[in-house]
Amino acid sequence: MNEGGNASPTVIRELLQAATTVQAHLEARLAPLGLSVPKLMALTALREAGDSLPLSHLAERLSCVKSNITQLVDRLETDGFVRREADPGDRRSRVAMLTTAGRVACDLGSRMRAEAERELLSGLSADDAAQFKTFMERIAQRAG
Repeated sequence: MNEGGNASPTVIRELLQAATTVQAHLEARLAPLGLSVPKLMALTALREAGDSLPLSHLAERLSCVKSNITQLVDRLETDGFVRREADPGDRRSRVAMLTTAGRVACDLGSRMRAEAERELLSGLSADDAAQFKTFMERIAQRAG
């Protein structure tokens, strides 16, 4: 830390490099399932919402623009993990719905993510992990 309690620029660089490395590790674990981190996040959001969401709500949950969600749902639909249907509450809107294959992929991907998390954090004590989580939350709050 430098004077005033601010982290040095190298801390941010290390954080970004660690995030890139962790994402690459997780992507490698998910690839055999036909998943990526964004695909798993979308499937998880759908699962948590009861297996379907309007595309605009999915975009909100994943904090991304609608054009990105459209492309992501296109890929998930091609993979057979979701299907699009008319929104019964708004004919102008489309709903992304999990398929059976999407539910299976979500469950397997979530297990793979949890295994990767255990592997990567196995060198930390429970107190270290809790403190790390607190630090990440504080950084995210300041950035948001």
